[in-house]
Amino acid sequence: MINKKVKDVSEAIDGVKSNMTLMFGGFGLSGIPENCIKELSKKEIFNLTCISNNAGVDDFGLGLLLKKRQVDRMISSYVGENAEFERQMLSGELKVDLIPQGTLAERCRAGGAGIPAFFTPAGFGTEVANGKEVRIFDGKAHILETALTSDFAFVKAWKGDEAGNLIFKGSARNFNPLMAMAGKITVAEVEELLPSGELDPNHVHTPGIFVQRIFKGELYEKRIEQLTTRTRKE
Repeated sequence: MINKKVKDVSEAIDGVKSNMTLMFGGFGLSGIPENCIKELSKKEIFNLTCISNNAGVDDFGLGLLLKKRQVDRMISSYVGENAEFERQMLSGELKVDLIPQGTLAERCRAGGAGIPAFFTPAGFGTEVANGKEVRIFDGKAHILETALTSDFAFVKAWKGDEAGNLIFKGSARNFNPLMAMAGKITVAEVEELLPSGELDPNHVHTPGIFVQRIFKGELYEKRIEQLTTRTRKE
């Protein structure tokens, strides 16, 4: 069995260059590849197209890349809690493609499945449909959406083995399995890395065939994107 383990995050991101398209798993700050993003923010890599559900917050997640002006285009479903993302988008400094969340997920899944395009009713009658082919199915208008792929896909899993098989935990599963399929090179960082054969095949969410590099991440902050509390009643 092929051993896909790399020694550290530096080796994991080797080959990432300016002008590439990168996918990042996660939803808000849940399940984001923290180690890979932090390491990329230290590199002199620019004009990136980043595909992610959103862009983290100002000082964490993809917000680190935005702060350094490393991102030229964001393909995502919403701005989230990132004021710098909002500022760059409204000022025209950052190109932004905002896509309905389900459509974004399906475009990533289609890319990984080898499906070049599909029709969906989401976005018809809005700016999302501008310039896109429209067809009627069962009396309902659908627009044509194309698949998304990337030069690198960065995902984060709970457990993985040296063959690249991955298990995600709870809501951190989100976009990660879809994007793992759609990257030409998929890098997985995991909290727990086991020898090949140690994972129960029935529990594997992403087979190792989709993963080219895997490493054990360190010091996961797992920050809460928007902390909401209430005063306890005595």
